[in-house]
Amino acid sequence: MAELTFWTGTMDAGKSTLALQTNHNHAARGRVGRLYTSQDRAGIATVSSRLGLTAEAHEVTPDFDFWRTTVDALTQGARIDYFVCDEAQFYTREQIDQLAKIVDELQIDVFCFGILTDFRTRLFEGSARLVELADRTEVLQVEALCWCGKRATHNARTEDGAMVTEGEVIVVGDVDVTPADEPTVVSYEVLCRQHHRRGLTAARARAVSLAPDPLPFG
Repeated sequence: MAELTFWTGTMDAGKSTLALQTNHNHAARGRVGRLYTSQDRAGIATVSSRLGLTAEAHEVTPDFDFWRTTVDALTQGARIDYFVCDEAQFYTREQIDQLAKIVDELQIDVFCFGILTDFRTRLFEGSARLVELADRTEVLQVEALCWCGKRATHNARTEDGAMVTEGEVIVVGDVDVTPADEPTVVSYEVLCRQHHRRGLTAARARAVSLAPDPLPFG
């Protein structure tokens, strides 16, 4: 029986790496699949991992119809055994419903990968619907770490190094950007709940002498 599986974790937890590995493993066994993504930091129609791996993919826009596209492809003789859907947090509620229907009616496995909550600590629309519908929801075991060394549980957005909690839900940025690169830079950082609640990013910790780097004892 086909399944709808949702793999989730914070940024830096290895979601895109696992998505690419999943696609590779199934393809290596002779299965035919399709790779999807939405608003990847590397550009349109690309799945990219922070380890440097990339692959071409189908871009999921807000008006993309998984069900109609899949039925049309099958009608024209295409073979589809599975979908790998990266950045699934950006999919609409309706698109997640379509993926669930594809699993149930067409017996195509769907593997989704995405962040659970946004920088405001609120569930993304796509992720919320996946939690409601997925046959299995798995939390990635690779733990991203806050600057303090504790397990990171929250995604923070910074503008020129300062944490913000209001604004557009979707703004593409990266964790490797530094505020010196441009006049206004949007970047992201993973934090533990305590430091997200306090708005205490690594840059701010340095500024107030709470250096995130280990002290040079010995």
